[in-house]
Amino acid sequence: MEKNTGETTGKWDFGALDNIDELDRKILKLITGNARMPFLEVARMCGVSGAAVHQRVQRLERIGVIKGSEFIVSPTKIGFQTCAFIGIFLKEAGSFNQVVAEMDKIPEVVECHYTTGKYAMFVKIYARSNEHMKYILSERIQQISGIASTETIISLEETIKRQIAI
Repeated sequence: MEKNTGETTGKWDFGALDNIDELDRKILKLITGNARMPFLEVARMCGVSGAAVHQRVQRLERIGVIKGSEFIVSPTKIGFQTCAFIGIFLKEAGSFNQVVAEMDKIPEVVECHYTTGKYAMFVKIYARSNEHMKYILSERIQQISGIASTETIISLEETIKRQIAI
């Protein structure tokens, strides 16, 4: 297989990531498909010992390939009915870090990205209702010093959500 040169040739090689091998990829496929799968089951499916799987997972965490494990809470099941994406225009690029620090204080902000293109930042938020969304926008986000303006896109339905293919 060819090395990944960054071109979209359709031939991507994990060899570009010298830190992981075929066994690591197989383990990653299994545990990202089912994070509750016991290591002994992963080991059986990979043909190695449970200790080997445990050591591999620890190493993948240590080198930053695995960023943790978590339980995913359904926002709608706990009363957060509105999901929105907000494009943020900054007054000046130098205010990015200060704006991020303020965004971090708003619990409804679940993602924040530094972006290219139209917006300097793009955030994802959950609100209990449209009224709550209006409050978050007008009383919290738009009050942050350094923000010039915002543009909000409300999500009507999440249709695809998945891990990156391994």
